[in-house]
Amino acid sequence: MKKIAIVILNWNGAALLERFLPSVINHSKELANIYVADNGSTDVSIHVLETQFPSVKIIALQDNFGFAGGYNKALEYVEEPLLCLMNSDIATSENWLPPMISAFEQDRTLAIAQPKIIDELHKNKFEYAGAAGGYLDRFGYPYCRGRIFQSIEEDLGQYNDQKDIFWASGACLFIRNSVFKDLKGFDTDYFAHQEEIDLCWRAQNQGHQIKYIGNSQVYHLGGSTLSNMNPMKTYLNFRNSLFSLLKNLPLSQSVFLIFSRLMLDGIAGVRFICQGNFKHCLAIIHAHFSFYRKAYSMYKKNNRAISPHKYYHSFSIVWLHYIKGIKKFSLLVKD
Repeated sequence: MKKIAIVILNWNGAALLERFLPSVINHSKELANIYVADNGSTDVSIHVLETQFPSVKIIALQDNFGFAGGYNKALEYVEEPLLCLMNSDIATSENWLPPMISAFEQDRTLAIAQPKIIDELHKNKFEYAGAAGGYLDRFGYPYCRGRIFQSIEEDLGQYNDQKDIFWASGACLFIRNSVFKDLKGFDTDYFAHQEEIDLCWRAQNQGHQIKYIGNSQVYHLGGSTLSNMNPMKTYLNFRNSLFSLLKNLPLSQSVFLIFSRLMLDGIAGVRFICQGNFKHCLAIIHAHFSFYRKAYSMYKKNNRAISPHKYYHSFSIVWLHYIKGIKKFSLLVKD
């Protein structure tokens, strides 16, 4: 049995499979078993896989369980010790796998990692969903090396390194199978978006290590499920970020931070109104009410750290970016 399984979650993505699977197969087949977990597609995805990609193993789910639920159910059938959870709109580069495998073999404390993620349409730039590894500020807002909010950096080789990070992108996330199962997978209450941040946070609360491996590179189309400016994505991101604060911090910390976040989110809503993005303001309001409804059940999942550790990289990325005008990760001063 090969040591690594690449598991691609698909929902009505036949065209994406035809476009991106060939590179994954060509660059990975010698080292990895390749699976497509189909989330109850109603298009011709299964037919495309069976006729055009017979070497790919199909895990056919009967419904659309979202990102979190789909992977949780699919990975029950996968036994390889190392998993790569990959979006269906990822293209790989030659020799992308050996650096990732080597990192896990050389460091037994490494639990989760991601490669460099480049924009498929603009190959001189990092891609929004992960770039060169993820971080949080004190209030739980996420950003990346190479991407702060909508400001995306050119790839000039500045992040061709290996680096401890706080979260790895769900677009292309490597995780030890044993760790995934010990953590009981993704939290299905998230449905989609930021469930990988919660997973990484829970992993670190249990003492695991997360890294960015910059000498492995993939290309992400991005926005094929929900674009960065889709109101549904706004709703999920704002709500799920609040979930993560409540779940992964002691209540003495999370109460103050959540109250602060609600006010900051309100300011974001006003900003959306000023820009004419009324649907996004409504999405934030809906996110808050959804958070209130589920707050108690999410708190019961509280996953406190074995030993306290600092989760944030900067105090307020909102202040640094929108007020001080910082658009590059390298200009941030770590708190």
